[in-house]
Order: sequence, then structure tokens, then C-alpha cells
Amino acid sequence: MISDRLQNFSTSEAKILVVDDEPRLLQSLVDLLEQQGFDAVPALGGQAACDLLTEISFNLVMLDLRMPEVDGHQVMQFIQDRKIGTPVIVVSGESSFTAVSRALRRGAQDYIKKPFDPDELLATVSNVLHKQALEWAHNNVQLRLQKSEELHRYIVNTSPDIVFMLDLEGRVCFVNHKIEALLGYRPAELIGRHFRHLIDEQDVARGAYALEDPTINAENPRTFEIRLKTRGSRRANRYFEITAFPIGDDGGLFLPHVTPGSNNSNASIYGSARDITERKEAEAFINFQAYHDLLTRLPNRALFKDRLMLAITQAQRSQQKLAVMFLDLDRFKVVNDTLGHAMGDRLLQAVTQRLESCLRKGDTLSRFGGDEFTLLLPAINSHDDARKIARKLISVLREPFQLGEHEVFVGVSVGIAIFPDAGDSLDQLIQCADIAMYHVKAGGKDGYRFYSETMSIDTANRLSLERDLRQALVNKELCVHYQPQVSSDTGVVVGLEALVRWQHPERGLLYPRDFLPLAEETKLIAELSECVLDTACRQMKQWIDAGHKSMRLAVNLSPLQVDHPRFVANLIAQLEAINFPPENLEIEITENVIMNDLEQISQKLRELASHGVRIAIDDFGTGYSSLNYLHRLPIHTLKVDQSFVKGIRSGEDGACIVNAIVAMAHGLRLDIVAEGVETDTQLAYLRNLGCHQVQGFFYGPARPAHEIDRLLGSTKPQVRAVV
Repeated sequence: MISDRLQNFSTSEAKILVVDDEPRLLQSLVDLLEQQGFDAVPALGGQAACDLLTEISFNLVMLDLRMPEVDGHQVMQFIQDRKIGTPVIVVSGESSFTAVSRALRRGAQDYIKKPFDPDELLATVSNVLHKQALEWAHNNVQLRLQKSEELHRYIVNTSPDIVFMLDLEGRVCFVNHKIEALLGYRPAELIGRHFRHLIDEQDVARGAYALEDPTINAENPRTFEIRLKTRGSRRANRYFEITAFPIGDDGGLFLPHVTPGSNNSNASIYGSARDITERKEAEAFINFQAYHDLLTRLPNRALFKDRLMLAITQAQRSQQKLAVMFLDLDRFKVVNDTLGHAMGDRLLQAVTQRLESCLRKGDTLSRFGGDEFTLLLPAINSHDDARKIARKLISVLREPFQLGEHEVFVGVSVGIAIFPDAGDSLDQLIQCADIAMYHVKAGGKDGYRFYSETMSIDTANRLSLERDLRQALVNKELCVHYQPQVSSDTGVVVGLEALVRWQHPERGLLYPRDFLPLAEETKLIAELSECVLDTACRQMKQWIDAGHKSMRLAVNLSPLQVDHPRFVANLIAQLEAINFPPENLEIEITENVIMNDLEQISQKLRELASHGVRIAIDDFGTGYSSLNYLHRLPIHTLKVDQSFVKGIRSGEDGACIVNAIVAMAHGLRLDIVAEGVETDTQLAYLRNLGCHQVQGFFYGPARPAHEIDRLLGSTKPQVRAVV
């Protein structure tokens, strides 16, 4: 502290500012003071003195009065205005009573007339410094006493904790003012009231037991946590940590005088109450964070597994079923990438609200991570219970979401695992529901499927296959086979559908059913589809250049490719890179892909059609029943699913569906291709209906490029039926 330093300084340590406008006289005075051990700092003129006083702390100022521009009186006024507090000795040639009186009124400690006697000047300096040191020492002692008193008063009356005393009956005989700030009570209104009136009703018994415990003493105080009432709302009650000591001969606790007027003579318990509400809230928040997702406020993976484990135990005891659903949002990544993460977060919150509106009491919806959710349906009677919930979830998410100025559409793919059919452990149920969900994704999204054993892939085998598939993309092990699309009237090949195959180094030739579901699950499908498209386009370009100018290439694209914001730009750039004529390309997409977001897909398909690319609807009739999109979109071809074509052979209702689809295509002036033609009966039926293009095993399986080369070698390439 500066007061401590000034109290103990010796005259040789003092820093003195010497102010005069005569350089010679100024220097002589500085030399005199420095010979005596003072630290003398010269200031030539009043303005220089003011500048130094602003920057440096001095113990004494020796000041001339008569100076140009800024005189000594102005310097003293400057010291007063700035409350600098440095003593001043005037050293001046003016000796009039008026000048001396004015200087003393301005605060000068002494007045020395020029020319001065050096001994007299040094004695005056020592006296002023000594007097100032005594004053500072006195002020410092007074300051210490004042602070000590304030500290004592603060500790007792304004402690950060509530300080209280209770009499033998448990009534309040003293409480400090902190209780008013924390709980809203004035200390005076609590004197004489029993402490029970301050404790929350739920904690009264625990508080009473703790404070009335006869075993507590000064060495063994009682510490416990309770809620105390606040004036007004019960919801505002706060948590406190109470520490209580006994008072009296047995307790041996010294009882200080706390405040005038307090009745301390009957005090039996002395204690403090520390507000721990924020700590309790922080603990509750940390606990919430540990078991909940902060964005959606839903249970997280850890809490979901805890509840699933409990539900499995209860289901085993009562021999009931339960269902685990794995939900994955369709097109969420597109919204997130296009509109930004903030809109993506808002979408997740809106999705959560809709999903919760479909649940029963006791169901648990959890955010598993990203755009994935899990749902526990305990105590269901049959598959129908889970099916009803799944349909409600899918239906409620088909409605558009309004995010600011944007209207967005998302769907949901739902996989369902039933206990105990799909497994009897939580990991098995979650994994099986996950596998079922990815089969929904592979089938076009926006639907639900129950897990079955046919979906199961051995874990070790699955990991091995995933590793091999990633390596296959690097090693170019994927190849393309081509299935001819044939004129039903002439047998002439009019187009080729590109179908992927995997020439596995150990397992031999693998078909799409062996690895495409895994490619969908691991998000490798987009890279795989681009590889197939590039290979097929380059090969077809060679056949076109060889003279087959009207030959059409049909390629089935994955939903992930179509969902990508730059799908059209990337596809056109890929065609331009190899100079492939767009009118020779026909992309095949399913109805479900279109209906996931009709507005966005419509725009993309129109852009493709404007470049000449043809659009085909694959597996027509197996998706949405609404056909409104057919006349709204630039669709060129409908492909009849092979399941309907099989109905022709077996005499099932599928034949009627084929009739309707062909008639619809003719009415809309669309080309139509029937898939899965295997017999001459089916071919004849389709030819009579007016279905002019077919493909299937009737003409053999899909073939590698070198076999297609031989087929196309003739001037009018034809294929023969396989007998």
C-alpha cells in the first residue's frame, strides 16, 4: 500500500519535484537536494510540472510562483483539482503578505523567500516531509481500524451465507440480513418463529431430525441439505447446505456479540445456511446432459439402452412382446447441406414434435445420433401394434415442414425388430432394427419393414464384405453386364440396361442382391453408382461410334445420387467429359424417389430432359398409388415390374395390372418396357397388348461387354429366345 511506503520512508528516499522558470536557479536547487540524498526531478515552468504530476507520484513539490504561461498558483490549483495530495513548499521572490496568504490558502505547507538560506530550506523540507509522514501514518491507522470494523460487521451481518441462532425450543432468536436477499424475509419478522416454518414441507422431518439430534457438538457439527421456503411462490424454494453447532457449556462454542438488540441469551443452536441452488441445478443439468440430447431434449443412446434393458426384463417376466424401431430420416442431408446446419437443427426439433405426437404413454423415443432415432414400444400384443405406429410415423412426416420461407419434405425409413423373435438382448434388437431399416432404404426409402432372418448378415462376414467392397472400388473389381431390351415384334435389340456385377477375387461373380444392401448401408452406393454409370457410358459410346446411333443405355441410379444438390450438374458434366450424346441415355428411378420430394425431383428431371436425357420409372406400380405426377413430369418410359409379368404366367391378378399399366402408357403416349419376361406365353401376351419392348431371361441373362460386341456385330442385331 502507498500509505505503508510513505509511513516508513526516510528523507533520503523522498522524490521531490522542483519547479522554476529560471534554468540556472532550478539546477542549483536540484543539485542542493541531490547532495542531501533526495531524488530531485526538475520541471522548467508550470506546464512541465503539471505534465510530470500527471505521470509520476512525488512526495513533495517545491514551487516558484512567478512563472510565465502557467504560474505557481495555477499549478497548486491543478494539484487540488486532480486531488493529487502531494504537499507543496513555495520558493518564491515575492514576499508580500497577499502573495504568502494566497499561497497558503491554495494548500502550500510552507513559504521560503528567495534568495533562500540552504540550511533553512533543507530544514523546512525535512519538517514538511516528516509532518506528512506522520499524517499518513495516522490516516493509515485510522483506515485499518475502519476496515477492521467494517470487515467484522460484514462477516456477521452481510455474510454470503445465512447466519442464524435457535433457542432451546427451536425458535429463531437471531438471523442476519442475508435471508432477506435469498428468501425475501426481513430478520425482524422471523424472530420468535419456529424453524419448521422456513423448511419446505417435504424436508421438514429430515430438518427436524438433524437439528434435534443430541449427538452433535462443536467437534461433530451436523451438515445436511434441505430446501427452504421463499416468500411467495413455492416453486422458487431454494436448496441450502445447513451446518449447525450447539451453543453453551457442553458445546463450548464462543458466541460473539452479533448485533445490537438481538436476543442471544437463550441461543442453543448456532449455524449457517449456504445457498447451493445453482450447484443443485448444475448437477441436474449435468445429469440431463448425460442422458438426453440437448437439441431435441429426447433421451440419448445411453438412456434408451437403460430403458430397453428394463423393458426386456419386464417382457421376459410377463411373457410379452416388445418392439424396437430404428428410424432414419430421408433427405435430411440434402436439407442440411442446402439450407445450413441451423435449419437442419430446426428440422430435427420439428420432426421430434411430430414423432412424439404419435406415441403412447410409456413409449420411449430417442435420438440415436445425427438424423437417426430409435423407438421402444413396450408391452405390445402383436406385430399389428408396431405396424400401426410405424404407419402413423411415416404418415405424419410426409406432410411438409415450414422452415422460415422454405417448405421442405422429408420421409422416414423404419426398421422394426420384435422381441423375442429378432433377439433377446438389447444389442441384437437394435442391430436387427437397423438392418431392417437399411433394407427399406435399399428399396426406395419412406416405408417400414420387420426384421427377418433372411436379412441377417453374419457380423464377421459383413465386416469382411464391407472391407472387400471398399477395396473393390479401388481395384476396379466391379464390372457391368448388359441386359438387352428387345422389340417384342422384331426381336431387334433397341437398348441395353446396365447392371452391376462384382468379380470377387475369392467368392467369384457376385450379383447385386449380394452386396447392394451393404453398399446402401455403408453409404458406398453413390460411389458405386457413379462407377457403373461412367463404365457403361464409355462402353456405350464405343457401340454408338461403331454405328448403333439409336441404341439406348438404361442406368438405374441410387436415391443418394438423385438427392445430391448437384446431381444434374454432375451428370451432365460426366456426359460431356466423354462426349456422350444425352439422348442415348435413359436414367431409371423409382416412384418412391420421386415422391420423397416431388417439387425438388420435378425440377431436376426437367433440367435433365432439357438436355435430352430420357426418364424412366422403374418397378412401376409397386410404389405410390397416386399417379398425378405422371403428367406433371417429363417421363418417357414406364417399366412394368417383373412381379406383375409373372402373374401372366400363373393366371394371377398381375395380368390385370399389366393390362392397366399398358393401357395407361398408351393413353399418356409413353414407351413401356416389361421386365422379367421368361416364357413365350408372356411374350405373346405382351405383344398382343401392344407392349413393344421387353427384357428378361427369355432372351438370356445380362451379358458382359464382349458378348454384347458379338451380338451387335450384325447389321440388324437380334437375340434368340433361350429354350
